Amino acid sequence: MQKIVRLLSIIFITLLSITFFNAVYISDVPSEKNTADSYTIKALKIPDELTFAGEKVPTELYDIKERMDRELLVNTYWQSNGLLLIKRAHKYFPVIEPMLKKYGIPDDFKYLAVAESGLENNSSSAGAAGFWHFLKSSAKEYGLEVNQNVDERYNLEKATKVAADYLKKSKKRFGTWTLAAAAYNAGNARIARNLKKQQVTDYYDLLLNSETSRYVLRIVALKEVLSYPKKYGFEFEKEDLYTSPTTRTVKVDTVITNIASFAKGFNTNYKELKLHNAWLRENKLNNKSRKLYKITIPIK
Repeated sequence: MQKIVRLLSIIFITLLSITFFNAVYISDVPSEKNTADSYTIKALKIPDELTFAGEKVPTELYDIKERMDRELLVNTYWQSNGLLLIKRAHKYFPVIEPMLKKYGIPDDFKYLAVAESGLENNSSSAGAAGFWHFLKSSAKEYGLEVNQNVDERYNLEKATKVAADYLKKSKKRFGTWTLAAAAYNAGNARIARNLKKQQVTDYYDLLLNSETSRYVLRIVALKEVLSYPKKYGFEFEKEDLYTSPTTRTVKVDTVITNIASFAKGFNTNYKELKLHNAWLRENKLNNKSRKLYKITIPIK
């Protein structure tokens, strides 16, 4: 009996060893398939004519061509982010476009909002907030209410008006919309100092920090990809795109002691009301000054 058990053990160990060495050998054999069989990463052709707000992007300059290539590659091959931006643009561009037209700002500046926030009511690590990413100090300077209870940087209509005022002021100071866009990122004072120091008058002739050097070209790349998504490999159906729900506006000039209760009174709930009114930062509206606010109510 012991001999049989010993023999079976030897056979088992032998079979196990053969299996192990076969597994090692197979794993070391290179696969016949290459990544290129299922996925191809292509160099992009930079369009001959690229513009921002009607102003030409000088891609004939070698450094501008290389920087433009970088932004197109990043915004094409970060596919998940690109597809999300395409979906959000379908929802929010119809809201932003008429406001830019109303305030006298070129339509291309809607892509600045994309570059700033990705078309979300979010905040940056530096504390800039809303679709247009205003710092608290700048928002207050231009008349927005910013406190613990109300933060109008998250009010798309009011923030767009402030962005328009800032951009028009910069355009008047520097003469081009391209420099106005750069100043939106770096500040008017910094752009003015660099223009004077480097003795140039054009954004594309400036040597700036990495962020501002990329800023305008990133906006142009977003414009190109979002304007011609299928050209850059993005495939989707119309029903894949996001749309805005139907809403109505309620004017309020009194205190709201409880936002959740207020929402119930309009056949909605706290979450839905706050999603449509991100500028309401608490579960109440203090409004001691009896200011007139417009609250967006979703219609189910």
